[in-house]
Amino acid sequence: MSRSTKYRHPPVLSWLAFILGDMVEQRNSSKAYSGTGDVVGLDGREPLDESEAIRQYPRRNARTLRFRAGAPRSATVVGDGGLALFLRSDGPVDLATSLWLSVIDADDGAHGSRICGDAGREVKLADPRDLLANADSEDVPPEERARRERMREGGAGIVSYCVDAMGRRVAFTLDSKLFLTDVSAAVKASDGGEVRRATREVAAEALSDPQWRPVLNPHISPDGSHIAYSTGSRLVLVDVGDDTVEGADGDAVHEVARIAAGADPRTHRIGLAEFVAGEEMDRYDGFWWAPDSSEILFESFDSSDEPTWYISDPSEPEHGAESRRYPRALTGNAKVTLSLAALDFSESGEYRGCEIRQVQWDESAYEYLASLSWTDGHRPVMLVQNRRQNHDQVLSIEPDGTTSLMQEHENPQWLDLFPGVPALTPDGRLVCAINDMDANTNRLTIDGRPFTPTGWQVRSVLDVNDENVLVVVQRTPELADAAAVAGDPNAALPSEWLDKNDSETGQAHDARSMDVVTIAYDGSLTPVNQEPGDWSASRTGQGIVLMGRGMSEERGLMVHAFVAHEWVEDVRHPAATEESSACRVDDGPGESQRAGEFAQDVFTRVSGYASSLLHSIANYAEVPGFMPNTSFVRLGERRMYVAITRPSVSSKWAHAEKLPVLLKPYGGPGAQQVQLNRAFYSESQWWADQGFLVVTADNRGTPGRGPLWDREMFEDLKHASLDDQVEVVRALPQVAPDADLEHVAMIGWSFGGYLSALAVLDAPDVIHAACAGAPPTDWTLYDTHYTERYLGLDPKVYERNSIVADAPKLRRPLMLIHGFADDNVTIAHSLRLSQALMASGRPHTYLPLVGITHMTNDETVAQNLLTLQRDFLYDALGIC
Repeated sequence: MSRSTKYRHPPVLSWLAFILGDMVEQRNSSKAYSGTGDVVGLDGREPLDESEAIRQYPRRNARTLRFRAGAPRSATVVGDGGLALFLRSDGPVDLATSLWLSVIDADDGAHGSRICGDAGREVKLADPRDLLANADSEDVPPEERARRERMREGGAGIVSYCVDAMGRRVAFTLDSKLFLTDVSAAVKASDGGEVRRATREVAAEALSDPQWRPVLNPHISPDGSHIAYSTGSRLVLVDVGDDTVEGADGDAVHEVARIAAGADPRTHRIGLAEFVAGEEMDRYDGFWWAPDSSEILFESFDSSDEPTWYISDPSEPEHGAESRRYPRALTGNAKVTLSLAALDFSESGEYRGCEIRQVQWDESAYEYLASLSWTDGHRPVMLVQNRRQNHDQVLSIEPDGTTSLMQEHENPQWLDLFPGVPALTPDGRLVCAINDMDANTNRLTIDGRPFTPTGWQVRSVLDVNDENVLVVVQRTPELADAAAVAGDPNAALPSEWLDKNDSETGQAHDARSMDVVTIAYDGSLTPVNQEPGDWSASRTGQGIVLMGRGMSEERGLMVHAFVAHEWVEDVRHPAATEESSACRVDDGPGESQRAGEFAQDVFTRVSGYASSLLHSIANYAEVPGFMPNTSFVRLGERRMYVAITRPSVSSKWAHAEKLPVLLKPYGGPGAQQVQLNRAFYSESQWWADQGFLVVTADNRGTPGRGPLWDREMFEDLKHASLDDQVEVVRALPQVAPDADLEHVAMIGWSFGGYLSALAVLDAPDVIHAACAGAPPTDWTLYDTHYTERYLGLDPKVYERNSIVADAPKLRRPLMLIHGFADDNVTIAHSLRLSQALMASGRPHTYLPLVGITHMTNDETVAQNLLTLQRDFLYDALGIC
């Protein structure tokens, strides 16, 4: 093929020296934020046009934490719904997040002055730079670093928080110190009332004692009077004094429980979640308060049955390897127990002791504690799973520690976990999730009766009340439309989506769209977000925060809505809707978040929020500065969802007759890449402007199309993923006649790295080069909960699905990339494949990353990984 420009680039060793070099920019400076609507360069001065923005993308993407720094996140609606907590840093290259509050003033709105738009304001509750002298170089304990790695948390400062039931007090940690914010004091100060410090350090003198440190994963009691946290070996309770003035008396520190005498603190932990809970179950907590603050349930675990693994930094030979326990597939798991502490307090609220009882269930048959919830007025409910994850039980925990069976489920392959359930409604009904194989739908049940419609795949449950559930769903049109035709009106596409959007956009609420809806227990469904996209929400009382974006938003949106009591009758009144449509979103300080559109347009009219009091929370994140040239098609016999990104109109490749194909999948269970979220395709556009036709396809096993589709991967991770990617390549000429199928490459990370390496090993006639980042090459080296869910317990199945033994088949260029500090997919995976390739005499490229975990958060590494892979593929495909 002909190209107008030849590329010359330095040899790999030069790039290695560069990628492992020191960073030359300070990551925690916010001075590059211009506060204007222009996309500016890294010097903060010159506006960038589209082509220059794309050229600078690798550097700007790395410096801005993938354009997430400065964006609001982690919202929680509190109180009656008029207040919402959230986190946000001060600019697009500032990684230190602060704690903020969105306040909607119902009194102003009730008098008609703020029907929409600027109905609220934002109050900074706590800034890490005000609280710490060294906020930009915080000392994070190893246990907290591990928790952040499990949560894929790349920020700094205040990265998480907890709040009491009424939304009055918020607690968080910084530098292993415990802090408390008085929300009402902060709001009064912002109103011009008595100004006093709203945030203070809790029990500063006492917590300086090593026996009470580190302060890990604190949770404030629902009544706001106490804070519990774990040190790893102790569960600690702090009585919080009434006064929030710095240095106030009244804070008292107590031990609730500790690991058993003689137990090894390296393997025995209390009040923390074990590795697989955080990595695979999305459970990050190791203790739970009773809603009335009278009890605490806490986990203890013993990881001594897990193998000992070592993580080292070979670039620092004087430092020893760090040992840790890892739940390797087909080996031992941590032994998890649960205890119930009945707390005793004096009349003045001081902790006096507790009575601890062991929670009893069949731990040998159900060794996984998957989730736990506790609804006010009811006993706690927990979900436990067997080792194979094909049978589970929902148990109620009684005050004496005994448990009673509420429900149980089974599936011949596996049972999925769904965030937010099981849970009890306030009136005591049990909401659970099931994989309904007959309906090919992931559904919810109420006291065992399925109530969510066929074809609406439940992804997570955000809130449960007596009238409905607030959930994230993906619609499977083939199933939902058939159910609607068969007589279920609840399965039909909501008319609101069709009325407000053109038909094509309305129909786009499918597997590509994560939609927030409410579903009543009679199955009736009400959409909350208007446009298709990637959405989530927090709801309490009469308030909601909707957050996410579609394909039209440069930045993510976060809109706080509050239905004040005076406005409840007017929510669906046409006159109110007409009046509100003339109100513009208040952009807040900084840049416009959604030029030319209104905050109420984010919500559907039928949700009741579009004409309520609204505040659009400011977003200070940088924008890529270009619109991805991405289109969506469905290809192959299985009609896979496919995103195709072409060179931009300003690119030198815009009119190329033929373009080499770059496949960019994830391809594994639990995650999908073809979503109606603009952020997913910024990197694809950069690749396209390097001269590629970028193709991303969601193969069998990726979520969003029902449990039967998901289980096509059971005991066969190889063929379901690779066969579908090959099918997409062969079908490309139907929709992309410029696709050059003689030059096809694949890149990916984690499971996508596995799929990329597999592609050049098993499909070399179709895939001609690959870059495999952090690939799990030998599934016996990955963790129990993930791997055994899909591959079971037969070692022969692992042999068939691992790719180390396939090494002699390599005859295409392959680059392996792996971080030495990766404690999730350890570097042993790539080393074993590289060793097998060497033993077979197969040349390949290996790029080890010093000090890098599974997240590749280092700015210099993140930037240069893109250009390194590009230049490798240029050479490998012979197109430069």
